[in-house]
Amino acid sequence: MSKFQDALPPDVESIFAFYASIPHHNAIGLEAVSANLEMAQMRIAYDPRFVGNPDTGILHGGLITTLMDATGGLAVMASVPKGTPVATLDLRLDYLRGAEPEVSLIGCAHCYKLTRNVAFTRGVAYEEDNPDDPIANFIATYMIKPVGIKMGVWEAGP
Repeated sequence: MSKFQDALPPDVESIFAFYASIPHHNAIGLEAVSANLEMAQMRIAYDPRFVGNPDTGILHGGLITTLMDATGGLAVMASVPKGTPVATLDLRLDYLRGAEPEVSLIGCAHCYKLTRNVAFTRGVAYEEDNPDDPIANFIATYMIKPVGIKMGVWEAGP
């Protein structure tokens, strides 16, 4: 990460505001909890609208994928200079077990490697009250571009 150490550090409050402005995040109740160079965390409250199997009450796997993609992106944004555009390149989720019904979920991710154009992340999803028994492992790569390039709604630059 030494390439980025002299650049303007990320502004976590503005990253959280950006995440809070994403309509999809609002629609599913996804919220940023914390972010720094070590770890990013996001939370999604249990919502019966997103149950994948009505017989068990287990949340749909797509919701967990969204949680982890957003959490990985948050980890990257907290690790690169302010305004660096970030986009998901590849994501893999290994489902270890179904989440318990009526329990909120936490996603944790760490950006463990940065190259000139790619950020590498890994993490886990778990039930809010059970961090020692993950429901999914996650690994993803994100494209990063130099500050000053514009991509979508996250505008790069000062």
